[in-house]
Amino acid sequence: MSLRALALALLAIAVAIGLAGLSARAGDQAAAARWVELIKIDGSINPAVANYIDDALATASREGAAALVIELDTPGGLLSSAQHIVKSLLGAPLPVIVYVAPSGAAAASAGTFVTQAANIAAMAPGTTIGAAHPVEGGGSDIHGAMGQKIENFTAGFARTIAQQRGRNQDWVEQAVRHSVAIGEREALQKHVIDIVAQDLPSLLSQASGRKVTVGGRQVTLELAGATVRPAHMTVGQSLLNVLSDPNIVYLLMMAGVVGLYFEFAHPGVFLPGVAGAICLLLALASFEVLPVNLSGFLLILLGIAMLIAEAFTTSYGVLGLGGVIAFVVGSLLFIDTSRTNLVVSRNIIYGAAGGLAAVVLGVGYIVARDRRSRPKTGAEGLVGEIGEVREAIAPGAPGKVFVHGEIWRAVSGDALPLGARARVLAVRGLEIEVQRSG
Repeated sequence: MSLRALALALLAIAVAIGLAGLSARAGDQAAAARWVELIKIDGSINPAVANYIDDALATASREGAAALVIELDTPGGLLSSAQHIVKSLLGAPLPVIVYVAPSGAAAASAGTFVTQAANIAAMAPGTTIGAAHPVEGGGSDIHGAMGQKIENFTAGFARTIAQQRGRNQDWVEQAVRHSVAIGEREALQKHVIDIVAQDLPSLLSQASGRKVTVGGRQVTLELAGATVRPAHMTVGQSLLNVLSDPNIVYLLMMAGVVGLYFEFAHPGVFLPGVAGAICLLLALASFEVLPVNLSGFLLILLGIAMLIAEAFTTSYGVLGLGGVIAFVVGSLLFIDTSRTNLVVSRNIIYGAAGGLAAVVLGVGYIVARDRRSRPKTGAEGLVGEIGEVREAIAPGAPGKVFVHGEIWRAVSGDALPLGARARVLAVRGLEIEVQRSG
């Protein structure tokens, strides 16, 4: 080989190495420029969560995110909110990945529909999905024509989502009709999900290269090495999310009732009344979010009224027992679970019933005892007191008696000498009637 040919070969190798380096640096820069928005849902599916997802979709699309990742762990929630979220995800302007994580998490009930609506459905090891059967207020199946109608609608809704995303339609129908729930490995085998990933970087790496449909067009995901940018709920969304928890709402309602009762029983204390009014208003505000059963709410109010009446009325326990029964039954029916699988904890209900009964009856006993006790101040407080004669008293001739720290003009049907002990019988203006004591 001539010297000229060798030089040309070396030059070609150098150019190739340079181009490869430039290509690698360009790839690294492109990967660094790619980013995904991450939101975390750890709780019930409710209007606050739906609004949170809508905001995240709008922000991620506007700022050029490669995808929106929803890390999900939910026991379920409102079917109406799930429908809103599904509609948003199916029409999202960018790819959406729902990742059921961390280990131990679940996408139950309404969470199943949200997961199925994503372009990419993924689960971490040790997670579950399913159990989406609708139930009634007591937690049992809804019987009759109405139960069949709700079940058929929910099953059809689930199948439509799975069909849209090309997943297992038969399984999601079984999850609705028979409350089937499965782990991540079985979900992957049955094509309920697309990926099992140990963590978020692994998820993004496995999702890269997959083709998804966004806005009627196919998009190839390029997410490996992408930067993750978390987005959080606003203060208003966080407050609404808290008020969407039936247990918190129930406790707020109980605190409001007890606070107002204390204020009415002891007027002028102010703090219990103010705190109770705030708690009660927050609880009532949540009624716009949660599907509250009116019959259950009225039974709770009836139970509280009967407990209060028991404290001031001699009913030999009838009102008290009836109040506790009405309160517990109303609490069990408080949330309309034909529209959500969220319920108030039974332990909280029984604890609240016992605590409320004890507080109301205890305060009522104290108030009744105070009302029955003899007055200790003012003119009425003098009756029955023992005083000392400071100026002799004769029938028809008043004298002076020192009683209760004061000297009073006194009359008596008995003759009372100086220094005698006298009991107050009555108070008439500035004069008292007394009799000999002892």
